[in-house]
Amino acid sequence: PTNVMGATKRFAETIIQYFDSKSETSYAAVRFGNVLGSNGSVVPLFKKQIEDGGPITITDKNIIRYFMTIPEASSLILQCGLYAKGGEIFILDMGNPVKIYDLAVRLIKQAGLRPNEDIKIIETGLRPGEKLYEELLLDLSTQKRTAHSRIFVEESEPVKPIEEEIVQISEVFGLDKEVDEIKDLLRSIITTYHLEK
Repeated sequence: PTNVMGATKRFAETIIQYFDSKSETSYAAVRFGNVLGSNGSVVPLFKKQIEDGGPITITDKNIIRYFMTIPEASSLILQCGLYAKGGEIFILDMGNPVKIYDLAVRLIKQAGLRPNEDIKIIETGLRPGEKLYEELLLDLSTQKRTAHSRIFVEESEPVKPIEEEIVQISEVFGLDKEVDEIKDLLRSIITTYHLEK
């Protein structure tokens, strides 16, 4: 992970795996990219910007992301439940990447308008820790395919006790700590987290 969001997602996966190792209940996690039309999706934002007369704001003209629809994501998550024995991290094949600029152009045209004439598209610049090119979630050297062609399983790592870390991270948010101190604590827990510049 290169930013806090990615590191906290990884922390959540380690929590799931830890509780799976300690519980009679089976826990598993599913890792996937952006879901079109979901609350955090760029599509509702773009549609609102079009309704308001523009402009559409994108961070960079060349930024790409992987998307799937809500029905696709829901169906694949339910399928993961069939393969789960406990403690797995499932990874969904997100298909081909989409240029965010092209997505904005398509939405403008679907609204019966002309891109960069009726509705301007403005670049605002990448935010700290934001990547131009989203990394593929799939790495076939460390992941194995299930019976489903779009569902893979991360090679399991030894599960380590993290109850103390859960308490630490919970407590730090109740204190008046600087953002960098919180990031340092998160980095000490998730050692693959490389602080963004």
